[in-house]
Amino acid sequence: MHAWLCENPVGVDALQWKEIPTPQPKASEVLIEIKAASLNFPDLLIVQNKYQMKPALPFVPGSEYAGVVAAVGEGVTHLKVGQSVACLSGTGGFGTHTIAPAALCMPLPPGFPHVDAAAFIMIYATSHHALVDRGQLKAGETVLVLGAAGGVGTAAIQIAKTLGARVIAAASTDEKCELCKSIGADATINYTKESLRDAIKAATDGKGPDVIYDSVGGDFAEPAFRSIAWRGRYLVVGFASGPIPSLPLNLTLLKGASLVGVFWGDFARREPKANAAMMAELAGWYAQGKIKPVIDSTMPMSELKAAYAHMGSRGVKGKLVMVN
Repeated sequence: MHAWLCENPVGVDALQWKEIPTPQPKASEVLIEIKAASLNFPDLLIVQNKYQMKPALPFVPGSEYAGVVAAVGEGVTHLKVGQSVACLSGTGGFGTHTIAPAALCMPLPPGFPHVDAAAFIMIYATSHHALVDRGQLKAGETVLVLGAAGGVGTAAIQIAKTLGARVIAAASTDEKCELCKSIGADATINYTKESLRDAIKAATDGKGPDVIYDSVGGDFAEPAFRSIAWRGRYLVVGFASGPIPSLPLNLTLLKGASLVGVFWGDFARREPKANAAMMAELAGWYAQGKIKPVIDSTMPMSELKAAYAHMGSRGVKGKLVMVN
């Protein structure tokens, strides 16, 4: 097998495409022949030694992937050789094969392409957990999505529309705003061209959004929170812009608003039954055509470094997927 090895986590340039022995699965594990793997923001942080999870060296990055089961370890009964699966295990995806915990593998129904499957779990699970479980979003409410043209942002738009909400999508270019409209956003804000607060006020007739989905952080957090509706819920999803914002806590008092943390990974670990039910609902929505990953482009696995550069340019709309 071949894989991109991180032997020194100092950045993307240090990654090397190497031939290594193909491992065999141990008890409760499966060997997966990888067909597709998506590129997520944590995949950049982990090779820079900036992510909260610090795997033992050397490791193969690539948190999310899909492929075909090539071998099963002892005790694995719900998966079989030749079965298509998707998996989000944190590492291992950027190669031709990987070992994955069988419990983390999502069996794919017929007609679920590997490219879509490789871009599915992280963004839809995060956004469903955020909007439904943590945000308690209801039909008829208004949700503002910051960073709306990215992976989790596009998923959030689709899920919010499925729930019957009105969606305001905020993004950094007119092209990204058009993408958001094409997948269901009711209104858009280009926050590089207009005042975020003024635009939110105009789009909500001064009421403000009931739920704010923020995967960006940085300079937009405070003006967005100042614009939230009475009893609004501000969902802290991530900090793709880099800086972690500091918010004046008196704003929660003045708006009767909630500041809500979203950590899907720990939710899945601590509440596995609830997570499984959520994933089943999402798979059903996909089958019904209600949600579908927005794929920016697919690239050969050998071009991973170019894919990282594209992601770093902030030009990605939806998800980048590497294919074997």
